[in-house]
Formats: sequence, C-alpha cells, structure tokens
Amino acid sequence: MATRTHASPDAITRDPVCGMEVDPAADTPRLEHEGHTYHFCSNGCRDRFAKDPAAYIEAEDPVCGMTVNRAAARHVAKHEGQQFYFCSERCQQKFEAAPDTYGKGRPAPEPMPAGTLYTCPMHAEIVQEGPGDCPICGMALEPMMPSADAGPNPELVDFRRRLWIGAPLALMVLALEMGGMLGLPWAEWFGATTVRWLQFVLATPVVVWVARSFFIRGWSSIVTGNLNMWTLIAIGTGAAYVFSLVSLFVPGLFPASLHGEHGPPLYFEAAAVILILVLVGQVMELTARDRTGDAIRALMDLSPKTARRLTDSGEEDVPLEAVKTGDRLRVRPGEAVPVDGALLDGRSSVDESMITGEPVPVEKVEGDTVTGGTLNKTGSFVMRAEAVGSDTVLSRIVAMVAQAQRSRAPIQALADKVAGYFVPAVIAIAVLAFVVWLAFGPTPALGYAVVAAVSVLIIACPCALGLATPMSIMVATGRGAQAGVLIRDAEALERFAKVDVLVLDKTGTLTEGRPSLTDVIAEGKEDDDRVLALAAALERGSEHPLAEAILTGAEERGVERLEATDFDAVTGKGVRGRVGGQEVALGNARLMADLGIDLAPVEARVSELQTAGKTAMLLAVDGRLSGIVAVADRIKETTAGAIRGLHEAGLRIVMATGDSQGTAEAVGRELGIDEIRAGVSPEDKAALIEDLKAQGLSVAMAGDGVNDAPALAAADVGIAMGTGADVAVESAGVTLVKGDLRGIVRARVLAQATMRNIRENLFFAFVYNAAGVPIAAGILYPVFGVLLSPMIAAAAMSLSSVSVIGNSLRLRGMKL
Repeated sequence: MATRTHASPDAITRDPVCGMEVDPAADTPRLEHEGHTYHFCSNGCRDRFAKDPAAYIEAEDPVCGMTVNRAAARHVAKHEGQQFYFCSERCQQKFEAAPDTYGKGRPAPEPMPAGTLYTCPMHAEIVQEGPGDCPICGMALEPMMPSADAGPNPELVDFRRRLWIGAPLALMVLALEMGGMLGLPWAEWFGATTVRWLQFVLATPVVVWVARSFFIRGWSSIVTGNLNMWTLIAIGTGAAYVFSLVSLFVPGLFPASLHGEHGPPLYFEAAAVILILVLVGQVMELTARDRTGDAIRALMDLSPKTARRLTDSGEEDVPLEAVKTGDRLRVRPGEAVPVDGALLDGRSSVDESMITGEPVPVEKVEGDTVTGGTLNKTGSFVMRAEAVGSDTVLSRIVAMVAQAQRSRAPIQALADKVAGYFVPAVIAIAVLAFVVWLAFGPTPALGYAVVAAVSVLIIACPCALGLATPMSIMVATGRGAQAGVLIRDAEALERFAKVDVLVLDKTGTLTEGRPSLTDVIAEGKEDDDRVLALAAALERGSEHPLAEAILTGAEERGVERLEATDFDAVTGKGVRGRVGGQEVALGNARLMADLGIDLAPVEARVSELQTAGKTAMLLAVDGRLSGIVAVADRIKETTAGAIRGLHEAGLRIVMATGDSQGTAEAVGRELGIDEIRAGVSPEDKAALIEDLKAQGLSVAMAGDGVNDAPALAAADVGIAMGTGADVAVESAGVTLVKGDLRGIVRARVLAQATMRNIRENLFFAFVYNAAGVPIAAGILYPVFGVLLSPMIAAAAMSLSSVSVIGNSLRLRGMKL
C-alpha cells in the first residue's frame, strides 16, 4: 500500500483530531511527538491526541485506501459526525458524491451508558431502560437525553445498510416481472419457470431479512391490540408474498381462469418494492428526526471538554467533569467558558449569542457572572466555578429542550383519536374491497381483489398523521433554544399561540430589578459631586438596599471618596454622621423635620421625582438643606421596544406589581401599559390571573421572583425570566434565557408559526388519506379503467410522510 510521509512541522496546518485548519504561528495548543510538532484548535483535541497519538497521526483514504497524514491532509470531508481524509481532490469528490458507498470500516456508534432511559418519539408515556420498540406504534425507542458524543442513530445505520442490500434485489425482481414492458423477454431467454423462481429467490431476502423488523412490529401491534401503520404494512405485503408463494408452489389451487400464459400471477415484485419504498421512507424520517436533534447537540457541543484549572503549583488542564464548585479557572481568548461562575481577575467581552440569541458581545469585568458554553472573545480572565455539571445554565437548557421535544401538544389528541378509528376502518375497507372485486371484478377476479386490498392497506398507512405534531414540536423547540427561548412542553407552545392578555411583573421583568442612582441635585452652596460624595460617605455604613445604588453611582461618577464617623442609622428615617468635621444627615422628610429643616423650597421637585417613580432622599449639612439624591429601578433598555412588539402581536398588557401606585403609574405611562395593578401581593397576582381567565381570556404571566411563582402556575402560560429565581423558572412553561422581554415576542412568533405548521401537516395527512383510500380501493376503475398499483400506493404513502417532514423542517430557518 502506498504511504505518504510525515509532513514537516512548518507544513502542519490542520488539527489531526478534528480536521480544522490551525495557524502554526498563533498561540494555539501544540504537542511534540516523534520529532514533529502538532498544532490543535483546542485543549480538548490536544488531550485526545495525547492519549492515543497513533489513532490520529494517519488515516486511511476511504476511496483509494492510501494512508494519509491527518495533520498534513489538504482534502478533508465530514459525514455523519465522522471526519474523513483523502489523498487527492478526486478521491474527496468521489466520496462526497456517494459517502455511504465509501463509509465502510467506520467505527460503530458508541453505546449509550448503562441505565439510559429510552422513550418513544410519538408516545412519551412509554419509558424503559435500554433500547427497544414502542408497544403502541412500533417505532424504535430513542434515548431521553441525547449525548453529544454519540454517533449516528443505530437504527438509521442499520436501515441504511439494509436499504443498500435490499434495493438492488427489489429492482431486479421488478425488472424480471416487467421485462415484457421493458422490451426484455426474460421468459424467452431463460424460460418462464426459471424467471418465476428467480423472482422468489430475489424477493425472499427482502421480505424475510431486509424488512424483518417491519413484520415484527406488525405482529406486535396485532398481539397487543395497538393497530398502527405497521399493521397495515405487514398485512398488505405479507398477503402479497404469501399469495405469490402459493401461486408458485401450488398453482393447481387456483382456477384455470386465473392462470395466465405462465401460470397464476405473482406479486413478489409488489411485496419487495413496497417494503423497500417503506424502508426509504423510514430512512428519510430517521434522518430528518436526527436533524431535529441538531439544536440540542449544538448546545451540548458549546461546552469545552477540558478546563484550565489554577492550583498552588501552577495551571493544569483537567476534564470538565473534574471541575468542582470553587475551583479557579483561566479562560483565554477564543476559548469557551467551561462552567458557570464569576470573574475574579481580568476583563473581556463574551459572546453569549449561543444561548441568548443576542449577537452583541457583553463586556465582563471583575465580579460579573459568566455562563458555561459562551465564547470568550478578547481578553483573558480568571473565574471561580459556581455551578458545574447538571447545575449549569447550559445543562438545564439541554434538559428542558429534550423534555419539551418529548411532550405532546393537546392538538395531537385529535390525530390520536382519528388514528385509533382509522386503522381498523382501513382494514375493514381493504376486506370489503377484496370481497367486492372477488365477486364482481373482471377475470382474474382474485388477482384484482388482492391488488385492491393490498393497495388500500399500503396507501392508508397513518405514518404522516402520527408525524404531523411531533415533528413540528421537535423542530420548534430546538429553534427556540437557539434564540434563547426555552419551551418546557408542547402544551405551553400551543397555549401561547392563543394568548389574549399578558400580565407582567414590574421589578426584574420590566425593570432591571435593582435600584440605580438617577438624580443628584445640589441646593445652596454645595455642588452635585460634593452632595453625592457626602451621601456615599454615610451610606458606606448602611445596610439599606438603596445604599448600594448610591455607592455604585458615586464610583461610576468618580467623585471624591470621603469617610464618615459617628454613624447612626435612624430606623424608618435615614442615616446621620460626621464627614470632615461637618454634621451630615441623609433621609426622608421625617428625618429633616426632626432636624428642623424647612423643605418648602424643594417640595415641588421632590414631588416631581416621586411622580416619575423615583425615591428621593434629602441631604442636610450642618442643619441646612444641601441637596437631593434620587434612585430608581431603571426600566431595561429593551423593554419599550418589546412592549411595542407585543402590542403589534395583538396582546393586551397588564402590569401587576407590589410597588406603590405612583411608581407603577410612572413606569406604565413611560411604556404604554394598557392596565396597571399596584400594591398587589403574590396571592393578589394569582387572583388577578383567575379573574382574567374567568372572563374567557387566555392569560400569560411573565415574572422572575419567588413572589411570582403562584401567578406563573395559575396562568395558561407562565413565562419566567432566566435570570430570576429558580422557583419561578420551575413554575413556568416558557423561560427566557436572558430575561429580556423581546424573548416573549420571539416566543409568540414561534408559537403561532408552530401551530400553523402543525395544522398544515394535519391537513396534508387527512386530505391525503381521504383521497387515497377510495382510489386504492378501485373507485376509478368503472369509469376510467384505472386500478392503483400497490407499488404506486407505497410510493405515495412515503411521499405523504416526506411532505410532513419537509414542512416541519421549514421551522428551522424561520426568523424570530
């Protein structure tokens, strides 16, 4: 075998593990091995190489068999998650034209861990440990939680292999049966008997081995009484095959009128071709379902496989599973943040678009939080791990999306009810068609009867009906996750499309959820900076929630740092102390009254600030009024635009808050809220939801705090801010990862598009079956002389499923 030599270190520009191109001059991970320097795109690839270098140095060209150096390879292609290397562009082109032809020898998918729970894609109530078939619909069970390291779906790999073997056999059977029409007189060349036996020899492996699982599922459906698509396929193709066996082995059982030129008719080609067409449909369906999991796998792939941990002896790269809460980790430019945590040292801009949908990188400084899976863009920083493993935001997102994809929308109940009556009705129609054709059909009546019955059973397969809702839900929840909108279950998605009223909490939902300094107004001889510096000096000794807002504001404005002595907190009024030899007091009107200070000159200004929803604090120096400091919970920058978008979507907006009427009205006026409810308790919020529902309205509630949990649970759809309390998230059907109300607009668009997509799918399935069954039964024959071939019926059945799958996949590209 020809072998390429190792490239020189300077020529190595491709990661030998993942195939990505790497700049040798860049500060990237590298490793010396046998006198050569190998460069890697990440620490994870380097670690995998270090464990088994021989596995990554050379690869076999799957087309010509030549040995190719992975790091020096110029021609690389990826197929089904596997990287392939080629000696030339021509070999790469041949592979890409027919990848499955050259994919032999690839490693089998890694088995799922022991104890993995599997469930049915269509029947979420079916859960068992380990793989198997659904006892209701016969579909292969799939892991409840996907794995980023898992290879292709094992059933998909198996079905593809069977298809490559069975398709040529079925085509040969078809060619033998249709030889006369094709101008190929097989009977004259080889003899009629030989041709009939060749059809049996070629069709039997297709029926017995290639489609074995179809008959197992069909039999299981009959034994359990859960009649489904496999019932129809197994009975239809089985009847055609058995009829052909009897015709071949015991031709004398049939009357002479049924005998053709070479004996009774055979339907080996119908059975074989139908089963291959069904197999093609299954491969397409499994491939499409595999694609719906791309969103989850993409999310799981965001987390790096290793992290750089700081220890007393230096830095070390450790597997992500080894990271513990409290560990200090270094994140360099271009690396993904390994886990959730907070910055201890350094600063950077972090791209959080992968989990929030927002494209603009966020600046991070000491004390800021970072989320595992986000991408560090510019600077290097040290962080403290605060949430690891399944506790990270990314892990919770993956779990929520996986759960949503397994859930069922209420509209699916209609399809299930119809399918429950549909399969027995189809069997009855097939029997009726058989009897009618046998009694009144032309010669050979038995042959026509078999064709009509088999066609009815095949074309009426309810596969498209069963796929209509699950496919749309799977694609939509994955698309939502990519845009920072997490759907807990399909029911929430369906309900949200019908919502009339949206109830919003104020603090943390419309506003930032923390007070900020808004106004500094000097009175008398003091200037604004001096007023703020004196107020900050007193607040350094205070534990009041507003103190942090003043201190942060003073730091941001860079005012002089002063220290206070003789500090005294006056309960319910404010704080007092000495600053630089002056008596200073900061508080409300009651504190000023105790000091004998006249507030008449500033009453109008204080009233104006309070009307605007701000908390005004008065500053006195040596018994004189010296200024006003105001703080407020600022409205989020994105809230106004989001409210406009929600109004455009036809929603009525109600704000329910525990704040005062004045503060609530100030926020409501600025944002254009339709209705304001102030001073409400958690119980009042839940009661408000119930009142609106009693009016016949469909209600959604958005909130972020523990106090919002009862209302979130009471609403038709609860929407939690991902930045809020865990109990709020647990009570909600929809979670906005970033806590941005624009996510509600995205969720509304997604919900309405998904329900429209489901209705389109159900329309395709219902109309197709309503039209297909009578035609297959032969209703057109008396007028047009047309009787549907079972093979055409099988192709039409597969096409109906493809139309549903294709329509569902359109949701992947929708703009939110």
